Amino acid sequence: MTDKAINKAHWSFWAISVFMLIWNVMGSMNFIWQISANAETLAALPETHRAIIEGRPVWATVGFAVGVIIGSLGCLLLLFRKSAALYFFSASLLGIIVTMIHTIRVSFMIIKFNPFEVIMMIVMPLLVATFLIWYSKKSEKKGWVS
Repeated sequence: MTDKAINKAHWSFWAISVFMLIWNVMGSMNFIWQISANAETLAALPETHRAIIEGRPVWATVGFAVGVIIGSLGCLLLLFRKSAALYFFSASLLGIIVTMIHTIRVSFMIIKFNPFEVIMMIVMPLLVATFLIWYSKKSEKKGWVS
């Protein structure tokens, strides 16, 4: 136990934490779906998505798993108001960076992504992970987590 007092969290803390948990759980479900998808299912996807999934090396798959699963656990820790969430979010960002190396390579060398795909598949995950690190630090400073 620590001597640090935990203040009552603002309603926005709960809303943001739940929304980010949903975001990460959806990413985890996407990961599970991608690793278990059969050839027929993959054939129905847009070419850009198929190129990422079919050509993803093991190291990028591990990065994807770390990014979304560890991110989900970090959101749970945030909801439980534990400062350890920061470490989970940092690991999640590293996982996302690793998998984005592959995604960026595909987007520039194999198939040209449209601007929406770049934003949704590359920029958004990086922004969300960075936001979660910042938000967990802010929440700790406000005394919402300990």
